[in-house]
Amino acid sequence: MLRIWETTVTSYPYTSSFNDTAMRASGARARLDTLARFLDSALRVPGTNIRFGADALLNLIPGVGTLTSKGMSAYLIWEARRLGVPMSTLLRMMGNLGVDFVISAIPLVGWVGDVFYRSNLRNMGLLREHLDKAHSVPSRFQR
Repeated sequence: MLRIWETTVTSYPYTSSFNDTAMRASGARARLDTLARFLDSALRVPGTNIRFGADALLNLIPGVGTLTSKGMSAYLIWEARRLGVPMSTLLRMMGNLGVDFVISAIPLVGWVGDVFYRSNLRNMGLLREHLDKAHSVPSRFQR
């Protein structure tokens, strides 16, 4: 009986329009931008302009914290892949994450390094560039 229901429900082809794709990309951009800011610059050291996020705090927990923060960073790259980011950009994003992982692996230096090397914000910049090119909406007043 389940198979009959599946064929009935999935027999209608779903075609997404440009507006639907642009809306999904816009929603993903906002969600991933929030995640990147949470991981890299959510908190500010009082009296300074130094910002840090959950990435630096999680790396204070040896092993598990580092893997958790890098897992959340990998999610950003996975979503970028789903949004159609080219492989060359994905490789740059993976490189940023790799450098962040190497910095985080060094016990004392890594804690300070995580405050100043913000791989998630860098990766969001790369993703924003791609989405601006791929899903740009031309103005009605441009000639």
